[in-house]
Amino acid sequence: MSFVIVLAALAFLMLAAYRGYSVILFAPVAALGAVLLTDPSAVAPVFSGIFMEKMVGFVKLYFPVFLLGAVFGKVIELSGYSEAIVHAAIRYIGRSRANAVIVAVCALLTYGGVSLFVVVFAVYPFAAELYRQSDIPKRLMPGAIALGAFSFTMDSLPGTPQIQNIIPTTFFKTTAWAAPALGIIGSLFIIVVGLAYLEWRRRSAMAKGEGYGTSLVNEPDRVKTDHLPNPLLAITPLVLVGVSNFFLTRWIPGWYGDTYTITPDMLPGIHAPVTTTVKQLVGIWSVEGALLLGIAFVVITAFSRVKEHFATGTKAAVAGALLASLNTASEYGFGGVIAALPGFLVVSDALKSIPNPLVNAAVSVSSLAGITGSASGGMSIALAAMSDLFIKSAQAANIPLDVLHRVVAMASGGMDTLPHNGAVITLLAVTGLTHRESYRDIFAVTVIKTMAVFFVIAVYYATGVV
Repeated sequence: MSFVIVLAALAFLMLAAYRGYSVILFAPVAALGAVLLTDPSAVAPVFSGIFMEKMVGFVKLYFPVFLLGAVFGKVIELSGYSEAIVHAAIRYIGRSRANAVIVAVCALLTYGGVSLFVVVFAVYPFAAELYRQSDIPKRLMPGAIALGAFSFTMDSLPGTPQIQNIIPTTFFKTTAWAAPALGIIGSLFIIVVGLAYLEWRRRSAMAKGEGYGTSLVNEPDRVKTDHLPNPLLAITPLVLVGVSNFFLTRWIPGWYGDTYTITPDMLPGIHAPVTTTVKQLVGIWSVEGALLLGIAFVVITAFSRVKEHFATGTKAAVAGALLASLNTASEYGFGGVIAALPGFLVVSDALKSIPNPLVNAAVSVSSLAGITGSASGGMSIALAAMSDLFIKSAQAANIPLDVLHRVVAMASGGMDTLPHNGAVITLLAVTGLTHRESYRDIFAVTVIKTMAVFFVIAVYYATGVV
């Protein structure tokens, strides 16, 4: 019965998200409904002690990233840089390759260390202009952004600084460059199959005479096409964000050390020392610093274009960031509650019975990521509960832990992007589209990512390549 309760809560939230209802409202309803059916007396304590703690903790950490990402995307739009990049891309690459252009830009940013949430905000104005000018249906856009930002550069390519590639290092004592050959093979599989699918969808829609669309929501403001900025200047802030994030990730620990303590001698208004664990915040601080540099660069280099609509534009960006961050935080709170239920333990225990070590790890991590709606959250729960079992099974089968790292990282980005996933909800909210309109293509990317995990496992067993 406890297992049915977990599935019912998950199905209810997925249905609510798919129907277009607010996840901010329905995530706590789904989570607390499950608690009510499990232990009615625990509803209020779970709401305050687990759901709200998880939700507020997420906002505390990530709202500045959402906010700066939204503002960065808005100034890129107001400056005309997005349209300059679009014109250059169309001229040199061609309208028919719009999907490849979007995937490449998203991949550049995410592999450079920019949070995938930030990439959605930054790339959307650029993608909207490219799709509009190429007259490709806007409803296909989320699939292309998902392929570029939520797949191979998130967890497959060796060395990617995304958190999904970093978490396994603490459990398996590996590095971010674990199993480089398998990571590259898996990435190529995702890119080739994903682009083939997106191109098939584009050709099918355009063959029916379907254009960009009308009466659309959250459309970026059109920029005058005369005197567009130089495309090299326009792409500079995108590169600047990626490069500065790369270096700040390495410089910040050197400046602050592992921890930093603020004492009453430094700030007399505080009554006790405040210690911050810098190691846990380096990734966030570096992204925030990089985005601030990117915003400053755009405002300085395109001040005459940005200043006219800066006030209204940033208000819209702030509103979008609030909605996106609270959507994701509410989903994070849902995952925290579900992970505490007895039905969730039934799921995790059942997954331990799969005999093959790599398949066991892949299915376990992907399943838990799907249930919680979070790649990093599902992976963290799976590794915290089962990493010792994974390691023992792999060692017994003479499987290098580097291979286990790569399989686990890729599996976390498999079924995590179900309808209730925070990144999916953010992507659809930013692009002004609904699950009904665009989730089909996001789900196709989800299936391709999941297939890639088992393709990599098969390649390893067939060749032994690492």
